[in-house]
Amino acid sequence: MRIAQVAPLYESVPPAFYGGTERVVSWLTEKLVALGHDVTLFASGDSVTNARLVPCCKKALRTDSECIDPLAHHMLMLEKLFSRAQDFDFIHFHVDYLHFIRSRHEPVPCATTLHGRLDIPDLVPLYREFRDLPLISISDSQRKPLPWVNWVGTVHHGMPADLLTFNESGGNYLAFLGRVSPEKGLDHAIEIAIRAEMPLKIAAKIDRADRDYYKEVIKPLLDHPLVEFIGEIGSADKAEFLGNAAALLFPIEWSEPFGLVMIEAMACGTPVIAYPSGSVPEVILEGVNGFLVSNVDEALEAVKQLGDFDRSECRQYFELNFTDEQMTRNYLSIYQKLVHPKSASITVEEGVLNWMEVESHTPSTT
Repeated sequence: MRIAQVAPLYESVPPAFYGGTERVVSWLTEKLVALGHDVTLFASGDSVTNARLVPCCKKALRTDSECIDPLAHHMLMLEKLFSRAQDFDFIHFHVDYLHFIRSRHEPVPCATTLHGRLDIPDLVPLYREFRDLPLISISDSQRKPLPWVNWVGTVHHGMPADLLTFNESGGNYLAFLGRVSPEKGLDHAIEIAIRAEMPLKIAAKIDRADRDYYKEVIKPLLDHPLVEFIGEIGSADKAEFLGNAAALLFPIEWSEPFGLVMIEAMACGTPVIAYPSGSVPEVILEGVNGFLVSNVDEALEAVKQLGDFDRSECRQYFELNFTDEQMTRNYLSIYQKLVHPKSASITVEEGVLNWMEVESHTPSTT
């Protein structure tokens, strides 16, 4: 199948540091190529891929000091794509709604994976107008604000099974990995660690929009001797950071659409102690790959159970549910359903499960 993958330009594919969407696009693209598909990736010029790369800007826009208007680069990318749309059997967008006006009238089958939050009132009239366009969610929870749009599947993220090394023993500190922002709950993570009398290592990115929050709320909490702020880390450092942790703290205070860091920890055998918001209950199975807690007190009780946690079972759950192989199979079955909408059951290329099998055995694509 000739497939176009259209990535955001804010980060490279894969990103050098933080960047969930671009990381997932990379994993999907590389697995599609490995399965024998003809894949073209529209992304920043510093992206690295085995697919055919169409560079749409010199480098990731977040790190380009010369970039003032990132939207201009995205519009040029879409023009490049649509000028050769007939070269593809399927176009997979990861750029939210930027392409809707054009793709609605494009005969080539396409779908859009929405990677962000949808509980924003401004989005309602937009998606109501374009409710015919096929959309893919990254969790069932993500759909709740817009249940009436044309959802054609839910595909949970998956990562290469050998990307992060399983650590059988773990370590003696708690970990926080992500962004410094109010909804990520870093202040709760710090409180949990201090009250549990365990070290907390924080590997976090600070966006420009969150600098005031960091200075006013988080920075004063970093003086405690148990708290260590490392800053933003890349994928090469995650195996050591997550694998050597006793647990990952994920006390989010918003409806997280997925939360990639949860499966990264899981791949290392590290349990996740998380608040049950958004996608978390779809990813965390109580006692198997983590603990669902509602507040700091319950998190402290979960910390007490870490000594009895089976890290090998946590890793096995990851291998069964959240690999790039599983994710790609699920996406391919959706592609085929949209390319051949009249077929009740289609055999997918390169040994991928047929649509009826996926419907009956894989809840994440229903």
